[in-house]
Amino acid sequence: MRSAVLLSLVLHALLLSITLGGQTFGLPGLKFPWKERRLGAEDLRIFLAPAQPAAPVPAPAPTPTDIPIPVPVAADKPAVAIPPPAPAPPPPPVVTAAKRPDVNLPIAPNAAPTRAPTSTVASIAPVQASEAPVPNDAALEQARLDQEKLSAEKLRQAELLAEAQREAARKEQLRQDAARAEQAAKSEAARMEAERQERARQEKAKQDEKTQQEAARQDQERTEAARLDAARKEAARQEQARQTQLDAARQEAAKQEAARRDTAKQEATRQEAAKQEAARQEAARQEAAKQEATRQEAAKQESIRQEAARQEAARRDAVRQEAARQEAAKQEAARQERAKQEQAQRERAAEEEQRNERLRAIGRQLDKEAAERDAALKNPSRAPLPTVSSLRRGWLFGRADPNADLVQYAEAMSRKIEMNMTIDMVRDVVKQPHTRPIVTVAVRADGTVEKVTFVVSSGVPAIDDAIRKVVASQAPYGAFPPALARQYDVVEIRRTWIFDVAIRLQ
Repeated sequence: MRSAVLLSLVLHALLLSITLGGQTFGLPGLKFPWKERRLGAEDLRIFLAPAQPAAPVPAPAPTPTDIPIPVPVAADKPAVAIPPPAPAPPPPPVVTAAKRPDVNLPIAPNAAPTRAPTSTVASIAPVQASEAPVPNDAALEQARLDQEKLSAEKLRQAELLAEAQREAARKEQLRQDAARAEQAAKSEAARMEAERQERARQEKAKQDEKTQQEAARQDQERTEAARLDAARKEAARQEQARQTQLDAARQEAAKQEAARRDTAKQEATRQEAAKQEAARQEAARQEAAKQEATRQEAAKQESIRQEAARQEAARRDAVRQEAARQEAAKQEAARQERAKQEQAQRERAAEEEQRNERLRAIGRQLDKEAAERDAALKNPSRAPLPTVSSLRRGWLFGRADPNADLVQYAEAMSRKIEMNMTIDMVRDVVKQPHTRPIVTVAVRADGTVEKVTFVVSSGVPAIDDAIRKVVASQAPYGAFPPALARQYDVVEIRRTWIFDVAIRLQ
């Protein structure tokens, strides 16, 4: 952006220095203003004044080109000639310019009235009729030539004055443009210097690896500032040279054209050198950037290698820890499996012992009831009153039994307890360490619960109470089927209660 602004300033300065006339920096095909005649002298006109008997009466003031010339008249009439009045100042020449200057142009004072040469005035002064010589063609031609010289001199003076005014206005405009360009260049240089100092202050806090980049950038900025200063000086030098060439152009056009061509050649050479220098600096900057990119890439590769090594070590450590964990888990699983097997063996032994004890108790109860029945048959008057124990009872201690109706009724009772979300009633208390309880539920023929007996307690009173509540909440369990009702009044069903996501009865 700075290079573009500088180039724009130089181009605008050159553009403002273009003149619409001349042979130095003008456009092709334009001409000097003084080579184009803009005011032409009018054609010569001759008036014949009539003779007056009295004193001669002055005629109206003629224009500079209407000067009367004495003509021959008859001998009896005096020749009358009107003296030429003071010539009026010529009208200001028409100034043609590409752009009107912004400054007020000085106004030249009116030219002092001039008189014709004495010889001419004397030749046209009024004389007596007897003394007036007869003008000939040579005198008339001489008078015309003198008049043309006078008009040409006036025109030349007017043109020189207008040219001086234009030159002064143009120089003032060029001076102002040069001052503005120089002020803009100074402002740009000051801004660039402030930006450079600010960037330098900020870059000091960066990491050490950016030191080389900062040095390269500062070198580039110093080169840019030097180039801007050189360009400004070159622009000022060109402006001074152009002013000198413009002053010299009015005297030696050919010499100025040669100087312009030489200056253009030097400028082209300087620009080419500047272009080559810029290309060299750009190549150096690209080389430095390439080296920096190579260094950063090497550092990146080294970082990647170190990260890969660290990840590999972490992976090996994780594999080793995972193997150790799996080994420990395997050993723990084997230990738990052995403990489970031992617990299962103990439970099976306890269940077998309890089953045998229960069978012995049932046998004793049956023997007692049979003895009582036999005694009642032998002595009816002494028979005992009917009791609960006298009811017909059935027992189901497992899942298999020859009585299919009893097995089916026990399965229906277990499903009702398992599938009615009864786990919500014991969810909190079963979190405590406990033993799997073995429970016997006695159910009457109408489906009501007679009693709940714990063959093996859970070891937690709250869990035992919750089991009793679960059994009571699901009662009644339905009446016995007709075939089962004909056989038993009460059935006792024993199950092992397991608590996980639900209650399971085994």
